[in-house]
Amino acid sequence: MNEKQLRIQELKKEKDAVILAHYYVNDEVQEIADYVGDSYYLSEIATKIKEKVLVLCGVRFMGESAKILNPDKKVLMPDMQADCPMAHMADARKIEEIRRKYEDVAVVCYVNSTAELKVHSDVCVTSSNALKIVRALPNKNIFFIPDQHLGTYVASQVPEKNIILNDGYCPVHARITEEEIKEAKAAHPKAKILVHPECQALVTAMADYAGSTSGIIEYASKDDASEFIIVTEKGVLYELQHRNPEKKFYLVNETQCCPDMKKITLDNMIQAMENGAPLIELEETFINQAHAPLKKMLELAK
Repeated sequence: MNEKQLRIQELKKEKDAVILAHYYVNDEVQEIADYVGDSYYLSEIATKIKEKVLVLCGVRFMGESAKILNPDKKVLMPDMQADCPMAHMADARKIEEIRRKYEDVAVVCYVNSTAELKVHSDVCVTSSNALKIVRALPNKNIFFIPDQHLGTYVASQVPEKNIILNDGYCPVHARITEEEIKEAKAAHPKAKILVHPECQALVTAMADYAGSTSGIIEYASKDDASEFIIVTEKGVLYELQHRNPEKKFYLVNETQCCPDMKKITLDNMIQAMENGAPLIELEETFINQAHAPLKKMLELAK
């Protein structure tokens, strides 16, 4: 361990803290984290941790979700500017408009969203449980927010539902093109294509496997193939290579990088733990309102 990592270990004991990190953050942050996973895993594990301080190494909506599920704990965000553009790409007025138009509609909110959007929703989902939860809902009409591409993927897999799409998107995943996949496949013809469903439908349709970040990791680890084209944020390579040192993983391009996820560093983790700030702070009534769709997600996803 280097000096910064040792300092983080000291601070964890001193502050009764635990480090939760997403697969997209910097390698050195994943290396020092106590728990590393996708959005669903981090939401679930946050409810089972005994430590009083959660250091959330990801983007802001993850910190908000952790606080909503653990109102009595302190949730530290090493960098409050680490945000998710897609998390803001839906509108409460549009939600209410859809509710008026469709009497039986369920508002299904991708967990990659602000706490305010969760307040206006019926249930949250992640990319790993969206299909299961949408199928489990009694409603025929589903307004899927904020990501149009994950919504499109869900619609293709659950044709018995009427999926009403929003126009949000992940800038990192949405800019990956069909042509780039073809070029990557031509360069690595034996490689299987593993795609996150936040990508465009034409890209997802080319996948040997489409699924969440954790799903991609599991597939690559269990499959007999030795080469894979990875079509999601490049931070996932750390875990893929750690679990599968004998396999080869290729990116489609060098723009598969979320600049907000990379804002979390060992330096700002140390600073946050030393100062006890910045903290995710939400009003109690707001937490109570946003808790219901997250709790429903955890129940339906079991």
